[in-house]
Amino acid sequence: MTNNFQRFAMLIGKDKIEELNKKKVIIFGLGGVGGSLAEALTRAGIGHFTLVDKDSFDETNLNRQLFATYKTVGMNKTDVAKEKMLSINPNAEIETRKMFFLPENSDEFDFSQYDYVVDAIDNVTAKIALILKAKKEGANVISSMGMGNKFDPTQIKIDDIYKTSVCKLAKVMRKELKKRGVTDLKVAYSTEIPVKPLFIAEGNDERTPGSSPFVPPCAGIIMAGEIIKDLL
Repeated sequence: MTNNFQRFAMLIGKDKIEELNKKKVIIFGLGGVGGSLAEALTRAGIGHFTLVDKDSFDETNLNRQLFATYKTVGMNKTDVAKEKMLSINPNAEIETRKMFFLPENSDEFDFSQYDYVVDAIDNVTAKIALILKAKKEGANVISSMGMGNKFDPTQIKIDDIYKTSVCKLAKVMRKELKKRGVTDLKVAYSTEIPVKPLFIAEGNDERTPGSSPFVPPCAGIIMAGEIIKDLL
């Protein structure tokens, strides 16, 4: 075991660090939630990753996305994340896929080879398809609900999708997953009543949410902690 995992090993044991180093996690979406989650899992000792995202960073990401800096604006998110993660653990194996997960390309992924599947994407249709595939292939999966228009990170919770409240995205997901026979799903969601944006940002419309510097990253770290607990 290398020294970069020494302090965590003091809490869980050296043997558990070795176990985590063998685990494989696939992360869909490297934005405010997914970026912080990816870094936290790297620091926890996960040794094998697949990162899936087609987006590049822009200035609007700077307020909340861990890998976003003026230096990385315009760069693909998977490339930036991989470089940062390898700077933390050079021994990690990281595959990048510059694409969005969609129902029509779902066959390009085999979730049975992963110890955990992470849904940190925004598109409802894609989220449903991703979750259905993960469930069908017997994979552990955790999904992020809506973190936009939220200000208080202490109201983020981990629970089953059918026990969620307040979150509009979770309400839609509950309805659609129930139709498709999904009986359970571990999610991160916020019980905070959404904050109403004070104005419409330039180049956007009323559907574009505001986003705080702390809620999405905290959601990612909380999800990472839940993944580690499950894997241990």
